[in-house]
Amino acid sequence: MDNPWREVIAEWQGETSFIGRNPTGGMVQMGKIDDRPGMSPMELLLAGLAGCTGMDIASILSKQRQPFVDLKVKVRGKRASDYPKVFTELEVTYLLWGEGLDLKSVERAIQLSEEKYCSVGLMLDKAALIHSSYRILKPGEEAGT
Repeated sequence: MDNPWREVIAEWQGETSFIGRNPTGGMVQMGKIDDRPGMSPMELLLAGLAGCTGMDIASILSKQRQPFVDLKVKVRGKRASDYPKVFTELEVTYLLWGEGLDLKSVERAIQLSEEKYCSVGLMLDKAALIHSSYRILKPGEEAGT
């Protein structure tokens, strides 16, 4: 049986900066270190959601042999004005590039990720309202803003 526990360590780098590490060697910078910007802990939550749902969708669409050539997941979060300034609303935009993508397959992959597989999204859904949308673009087409 898989060990249900996951662990990371955040090592202080001075001021308010940390390096987060997992046991397999993955690392992430939080805060500015030597004039190099890092992500904030709240941005890491957004990145976690984007990566989690993106991995699901890439896997599902690949198994369905859908002809996507690129996938980006944009996540925005609106924070409360008072402390602890949690996210109250999240917007997820899926950008897929490819020709001949089946819309029903794309929509089903998104639905499966959001309702069944993405543990990050399912946890955040208990704290914030989450909206999502998607766009399909032709290979090489700019997504814009």
